[in-house]
Amino acid sequence: MKTTILGHPRIGRKRELKKACEAFWAHNIDEHTLQETASSIKKQNWLQQQSLGVDYIPSNDFSFYDQILDACLTFGCIPKRYQNINKDNFLELYFAMARGLQNEHIDVTAMEMTKWFDTNYHYIVPEFEENQQFEFFSKKIIDEYQEALKLGIKTKPVLIGPVSFLLLGKEKESGFHRLELLERLLPVYFEILTELTALDVEYIQIDEPCLALNLSNQARKAIASTYKAIAERYPKLKIFLANYFDCYGENLETALQLPVDTLHLDLVRCPLQLDDILASKYFNPHVNLSLGLIDGRNIWKNDFEASLKLIEKASKKLPIENLWISTSCSLLHTPYDLDLETNIDSEIKQWLAFSKQKIEEVIALKHLSSEENNSYLYLFEENKLANLNRKKSKLINNETVKSRIENLKVSDAHRENRFPIRQAKQKEALKLPLFPTTTIGSFPQTKEVRSWRLKHKRGLISDEAYDKLIAKEIESSIRFQENIGLDVLVHGEFERNDMVEYFGEKLNGFVFSNFGWVQSYGSRCVKPPILFGDVSRPEAMTVKWSKYAQSLTDIPVKGMLTGPVTILQWSFVRNDQPRSTTCNQIALAIRDEVIDLENNGLKIIQIDEPAIREGLPIRKEDWKAYLDWAVKAFRISASGVKDETQIHTHMCYSEFNDIISNIADMDADVITIETSRSEMELLDAFVNFKYPNEIGPGVYDIHSPRVPSLEEIEHLINKAKNVLPKEHIWVNPDCGLKTRDWPETKTALKNLVKAAKKLRENALELV
Repeated sequence: MKTTILGHPRIGRKRELKKACEAFWAHNIDEHTLQETASSIKKQNWLQQQSLGVDYIPSNDFSFYDQILDACLTFGCIPKRYQNINKDNFLELYFAMARGLQNEHIDVTAMEMTKWFDTNYHYIVPEFEENQQFEFFSKKIIDEYQEALKLGIKTKPVLIGPVSFLLLGKEKESGFHRLELLERLLPVYFEILTELTALDVEYIQIDEPCLALNLSNQARKAIASTYKAIAERYPKLKIFLANYFDCYGENLETALQLPVDTLHLDLVRCPLQLDDILASKYFNPHVNLSLGLIDGRNIWKNDFEASLKLIEKASKKLPIENLWISTSCSLLHTPYDLDLETNIDSEIKQWLAFSKQKIEEVIALKHLSSEENNSYLYLFEENKLANLNRKKSKLINNETVKSRIENLKVSDAHRENRFPIRQAKQKEALKLPLFPTTTIGSFPQTKEVRSWRLKHKRGLISDEAYDKLIAKEIESSIRFQENIGLDVLVHGEFERNDMVEYFGEKLNGFVFSNFGWVQSYGSRCVKPPILFGDVSRPEAMTVKWSKYAQSLTDIPVKGMLTGPVTILQWSFVRNDQPRSTTCNQIALAIRDEVIDLENNGLKIIQIDEPAIREGLPIRKEDWKAYLDWAVKAFRISASGVKDETQIHTHMCYSEFNDIISNIADMDADVITIETSRSEMELLDAFVNFKYPNEIGPGVYDIHSPRVPSLEEIEHLINKAKNVLPKEHIWVNPDCGLKTRDWPETKTALKNLVKAAKKLRENALELV
């Protein structure tokens, strides 16, 4: 029996990579120092896995920004707009594709970014043209294999599969399908495999996560022909084919007939597929099965008893030497090491496992499966006791919360009147101009603001002193917004650390780590709350600062909340009850807050739900059940207010075409969405559906350091105006501004307001 993992976290135990990248972008360190940090992280990761006993350690799972961006550079898939950047300056080109680049010589936008399947990780979307050419440009996969080899570690290089790479991208012109490019792409794969073979690589891990999707016949044929061609060219190279996040579904017959050495199964998301595989007439007992038993997406301790039963089931059909024990997917989605945590309640901590502990679980299962090795039996007993304690714990259950869930009524998920009636009342109450301008919520979190919060948390600043500092920052932001002419203001969220963590800290049922960071995109790391028990709101969470901000101005200020689905999706969620039940518990807590905000004078309340699309199950047959409870949870949170109170929601970096009717069912008065990177392409879904409510298509890409010009913003608003009723259009950035600096933020927002006013004047002249 062999052990492996599909990938390791890459940000560093204490976010060393994040800090180094941001220092490099700010020109505070040079490329050599950045590369040294990267090498140190990779070395630590490899040596730790070696010391823990992993048989096949992955390489090329490290990235400065994103593994799909790495693949774009590996395959020479570089959009033409970057052709003026010197290819010899690799990192400048790389980060320009990721973040955009703006200086005295170049002004180029970043590539589009979207969610990686149903995770909160964002990947860079490959761009394809009909005459797309590929070349083996970046040798990163070779370099990292040799880097590990110098440490005496023979790794298993990881590479995204050619069919998944093409399907994860998008055509930038009409008239062809990206899968038609496979014949041009495969020769680059052959070059890579030739070089790896020359280095005496034994296994290469090729990830084809598209096998978890509902594939077309064309895609399945492409998979079959691809791996047949690889096997014919490289008969001695062992291919470890990885699929994750769901079962193979209708692709199972194709997968089982592929000429690969090892087939990986995500048995956390889809444990029943093991029965289907072992019973299939296409099952080949000579192909190794990699059993993904350890959850790479969540932080709960594995149930050894259940996992060993699956191993036993597989071993009845396969020799033990044909079985691998692995994580369900890459550990990219889990924090580094639970040993770093010293403040988590000991009762809760015994239920958890971070990446290091998950690797230890992989090794333990290997030894527990062997009748000859009894030295690991104590771990089995410890594991069994911890899982039993969790089931019985009094920390988890709250009977009052359970009673509220049981007593939910149909009317709790509906506003008093339909949108047209509400819209008329809101226009009368708010008196906003045509093309009203606003921001999504947060303003730049400067070093000073972050230091105040940290000092306050550590008791170095009193409550009174901290409140004075935050109040001053809020007043300053309100005056800035008034001065530039924004129509709906925000308080800036200076008191908040993260849009989910902040609420988790104020709700019952959550606990927090100190070092539980995971990568969201690039250098952006989040520390998801650990949602372990029934959720309730002991007191108001946001009223104090929202009410204060509104007291400073006569212009409407938005109350800012995170929605129940997003709090659910962006937490490490308990796995001992249905997610729908947990989501409704959060929805009731948010509903209480919405009503309190309304009662305290807030006329506009935004409930952000950027994770609605992200939570969509991989397989379409499972969509309806999820969307029914997710939409209902949002409506529960938003439906306790009067018609005159305007409810906003925000979504970003998602495709909306296939769920647009469900987004309409959410019945928010105003929805703001990310559209600037896609040049308003994402707006098409709302236009084609004839979305009935108001909409703010983002005109300012806040994930790029560049400042959009007045003309650029006008161009985007005009594109929206050409397809939407002008009375329904809002003007706003793509997302919150907390990650940006004040100088660029101020310039960009001034341009945004000027563009809206100019279009407003033009529209009035035509009347």
